[in-house]
Amino acid sequence: MTTLHYVLIAIALLALIFGAILGFASVKLKPQADPIVEQIDALLPQSQCGQCGYPGCRPYAEAIANGDVITKCIPGGQPTVVKIAELLGVDVPSTDFSEEEPAQMVAFIDEEMCIGCTKCIQACPVDAIIGTNKAMHTIIPDLCTGCELCVAPCPTDCISMIKVEKTIDNWDWKFEYKIDPKLVIPVVNTTNGEKTLVKGE
Repeated sequence: MTTLHYVLIAIALLALIFGAILGFASVKLKPQADPIVEQIDALLPQSQCGQCGYPGCRPYAEAIANGDVITKCIPGGQPTVVKIAELLGVDVPSTDFSEEEPAQMVAFIDEEMCIGCTKCIQACPVDAIIGTNKAMHTIIPDLCTGCELCVAPCPTDCISMIKVEKTIDNWDWKFEYKIDPKLVIPVVNTTNGEKTLVKGE
């Protein structure tokens, strides 16, 4: 083996050692996230709409943990305010929100009116709109959070918000547990006929 080979082997070994050290350090020295922020963020609707004055749900969760008011989430409405208040152990503040759960909405583009200006694409915080300049745009319903940020920039008013009707595919199967945590639902496995009970608690 030549001197060049020894040099290359030494460099490779050093790279391997330093890589292992950095990998170990990234795991052991990783800063721990504030658990209350994680819990608040999990209660927010994740619409990333910015209507609360923050660029997304996570920054708003951090702001709440640092003392900001809990009534700024418009998509979440009163139910979200109640959940956050219960989590933080504070009284539920009075708001102008309805007591009912806000209806889930998604954007809809009238493709015949779309001029392909891309302004809605630029406004969408979750990349739920596909299309290109001077070409028809369309919404990906499964990605749309219903934040409505794409509606105002549209120069032709071709974007509207429509209510998402409940189907077997988007039904919240844990909804009943939210009403009655002790609810017991009998389930039958259609493959083997085995009967089980799904309990809320």
